[in-house]
Amino acid sequence: MISTAEILKRAKAAAAYPVAETEQKNKALLSMADSLIANIGKILTANAEDVENARGKISDVMIDRLRLDEKRIVSMADGIREVAALEDPCGRVLEEIHRDNGMIIKKVSVPLGVVAIIYESRPNVTSDAAALCFKSGNVCILRSGKEAFKSAYAIVAALKEGLKKCGINEDMINLVEDTTRQSANELMTAEGYIDLLIPRGGKGLISACVKNATVPCIETGTGICHIYVDKSADIDMALKIIDNAKTSRPSVCNAAEVCLVHRDISADFLPKLAALFSGRVEIIGDSEVCGIIDATPAGADDFDTEFLDYKMAVAVVSDVKEAVKHISNHSTHHSDCIITEDKTAADFFTSSVDSAAVYVNCSTRFTDGGEFGLGCEMGISTQKLHARGPMGLRELNTYKYIISGNGQIR
Repeated sequence: MISTAEILKRAKAAAAYPVAETEQKNKALLSMADSLIANIGKILTANAEDVENARGKISDVMIDRLRLDEKRIVSMADGIREVAALEDPCGRVLEEIHRDNGMIIKKVSVPLGVVAIIYESRPNVTSDAAALCFKSGNVCILRSGKEAFKSAYAIVAALKEGLKKCGINEDMINLVEDTTRQSANELMTAEGYIDLLIPRGGKGLISACVKNATVPCIETGTGICHIYVDKSADIDMALKIIDNAKTSRPSVCNAAEVCLVHRDISADFLPKLAALFSGRVEIIGDSEVCGIIDATPAGADDFDTEFLDYKMAVAVVSDVKEAVKHISNHSTHHSDCIITEDKTAADFFTSSVDSAAVYVNCSTRFTDGGEFGLGCEMGISTQKLHARGPMGLRELNTYKYIISGNGQIR
């Protein structure tokens, strides 16, 4: 087993000589995608072992996040090819200033350097993160959860094979082989080696990284996403959106966890919601909801819980202002939606809700790099500094100033 300390050294060395030419990057990305397809059998075998070992230890919904099939691997390869087709974010002139003394100051986008990603049981994150880091000029260090390690190892082996065929340093992509907490702690405190740490997973993982990291860290992922159904909402549209946002894939961070309903339509809307969810989704309601439909009474923490399951907390509110106040009190600043035909209510909601993505009349499930046209994403940043929302290629760059003169002195 290669030690985490050795991986850090290799990554730092590789970052000193990043791949600069766009054509070379794209050729390598396409080779990585082809290599994934060529190694489908090995990846599926490794994934089957992970799934079998995880049974009884994680929920069925989380097993679904872990499981790969040929279609999902093809989708991973397609994601890499989409990244190859995107504009190279490196070297863009963001701003140019001509000073009176003749100096020219250019603000130019450059890679961050070494980006570490700690994630849990989603093997597709392995290829997404590697592709985005590589195209944006960064070296990546991937630290998978133990449930997905065999899958991640097989995926990284295939990606490295793709790099090797193009004559590129395989240390541009690295996988931590120690899946204990020790390796996570090493990454969190690897000052001088890691330029950015991105945790991608559940609340516990993200909180641990944010609290304990001594390297720069982006807070991502935890999504207590709300949908507010206003009194002017198209009911059929609302039911369709809520069904998609809750049930299309409940284990992901952009799935809706809370539904707020305007009091004026609650008696009509809630029975229809209960019928829609019957036998599929557990409704956890406040006292007013429980007075209208048969629902599980909400506990103290239910409106602050990312269920990642077929459960939804539901409450009745008096108007859009109370809805915004509720969201403010319980938000993780990820994705929140209003369903309304009232432009005034929509404008108030979008200007008042302080989240990375705010929707009007569409599902929160669109908070995704691919859906935003960014290619696959590193995660959804729920903070405000450096990056917010889906983190694509440009969010994996920083900038520097390049100043040109002809002998100017101060």
